[in-house]
Amino acid sequence: MKRLTKHLIVAAVLVAGFAAAIGSYLLLSPDNRRGNGGLDVQPAAEAMPVRESSHRLTDPANSELTLVEFLDFECEACGAYFPVVEKLREEYGDRVTFVARYFPMPGHRNGELSARTVEAAARQGKFEEMYTKLFTTQKEWGEAQESKEDVFRGYAEELGLDMKKFDADLADPKTAARVQADQRDGLGLGVQGTPTFFLDGRKIPNPASYEQFKALIDERLSD
Repeated sequence: MKRLTKHLIVAAVLVAGFAAAIGSYLLLSPDNRRGNGGLDVQPAAEAMPVRESSHRLTDPANSELTLVEFLDFECEACGAYFPVVEKLREEYGDRVTFVARYFPMPGHRNGELSARTVEAAARQGKFEEMYTKLFTTQKEWGEAQESKEDVFRGYAEELGLDMKKFDADLADPKTAARVQADQRDGLGLGVQGTPTFFLDGRKIPNPASYEQFKALIDERLSD
């Protein structure tokens, strides 16, 4: 299992590198300044890795370190890193603040929609539940060429959300703007593909294994 996990992460690093090369061209080309759903991808003038409004998966009172991930729920590399991040959360939940930020890539048909889906769930206090749901079901809806809104609505129903409010929030321009704010920060920080990690404000190369990720965090915690 450890060997399989390591192979999956190595593959994820390669996929992320390829996505960065393609994604940076797509995101910054004149014809794609606006993504799906009218998403403005202009870089933020004063970009920040984490803001007060950012979604925190853990928020320990005496946090010693902050790990930020810019992610796309349809990104296969992000899906490969998901169990690694979950294991790190178990290991460091009382010492490290884990932050998830939206960065839907334009090459994914449902990337921006899935981000709005999670944000709409967040408005009902279900950010983490929908975040987890989309990553654990990614193989069922990812890489589709058609909208998966009906699938996402089904997940919202499974989570017990108020569907009238969910539908309204999903369509609310403020929800798209919230996703946009994360993406603009990412672009301003030099994010070109997903996943991209920042450790205490510094962008780091994607670790090739859980052990490498843990060693990097341990090193920073010991400083």
